[in-house]
Amino acid sequence: MAGEGLEPAELTDLQIGRFLRVRRDAGYSQLVSPRGVAPLVGYLRAQGAVPEPAPAIVDGPVEQLLAGFAGYLVRERGVSASTAGYYRRVAGVFLSGRGPGRLGVADLTAKDVTDFLLAEVRRGGGSVGHVAGALRSLLRFLHLQGQIPWPLAAAVPTGPGWHRPSSPRALPAGWVSRLLAGCDRRTTVGRRDYAILILLARLGLRAGEVAALLLADIDWRAGEIVVRGKGNRWERLPLPTDVGQALAGYLTRRRPGGTDRHVFLAVRAPHIGLSLHGVCSVVRAACARAGLPRIGAHRLRHTAATEIRRAGAPLSEVAQLLRHRRLATTAVYTSVDQADRETLRAIARPWPAGAR
Repeated sequence: MAGEGLEPAELTDLQIGRFLRVRRDAGYSQLVSPRGVAPLVGYLRAQGAVPEPAPAIVDGPVEQLLAGFAGYLVRERGVSASTAGYYRRVAGVFLSGRGPGRLGVADLTAKDVTDFLLAEVRRGGGSVGHVAGALRSLLRFLHLQGQIPWPLAAAVPTGPGWHRPSSPRALPAGWVSRLLAGCDRRTTVGRRDYAILILLARLGLRAGEVAALLLADIDWRAGEIVVRGKGNRWERLPLPTDVGQALAGYLTRRRPGGTDRHVFLAVRAPHIGLSLHGVCSVVRAACARAGLPRIGAHRLRHTAATEIRRAGAPLSEVAQLLRHRRLATTAVYTSVDQADRETLRAIARPWPAGAR
């Protein structure tokens, strides 16, 4: 900025973009994207040293409709911001084909819908299911707003899917214990990682749900935690003793996070809440310490559900643990895995001699 003769008040998004382009053209490999400079720019803006970003200008009927569609998805449908962003991009491609700068949806037909979906799949615009889901949501919104006279969402073809999904990939016996034992609970990192792993393995939380956990979500007196799940659903789960002890052991000696109220923080400055990818990195690091193959955080969720199912819990209890909206989603845990086959083999009657 000094070299360009710029004052702090002139550090706008336009100037930041110029800075990044210059670095990319010069061959630099670091600080070449908005994400790379976001921590510094965010700090400067929080201190009032540089101006806030200019609000996005919504101009034209298509842009206004897309903005309303994204807001509808978040507020009314409870989808995440990332999903709303993807649906908005698909909707933008669909509407742009109706003509530049004009909405042109009143004369939409079912053929227009199927032709767009087929064209998107052919050009690799996304999986059939994801593009179809985005298009279906847009058409519902257009009908709700009175932009189209017919409920064309029913005209979106259903993408192919497996009627019998594969068995959940639970971890082999002893793996969870090895992952937990590999955490050095004498250190801040070890206590944090142990608490994260036990939440994943005992309560079957998703990685994003662990990352979203706030201090206010833990009710120590009632022995419960609030889980901020998919679809903006908040649900209360009982807090088992071992999980509560792990959380307390970490929270009483964790690094200060300033104003950040997330439970799990980065151990290096800035001490901000871990992201979904940060939680997944904790699982990968635990695998490396335990000498196990790398696994995803979701495998621990499958393991938690499979273990209580093997212990004799009915499918309804598995659904309650996993917080599934439909019991059909939980039905995958009725499939017979390799361990159950060994049990069935021990009680199966021998095949009749000579039978074919």
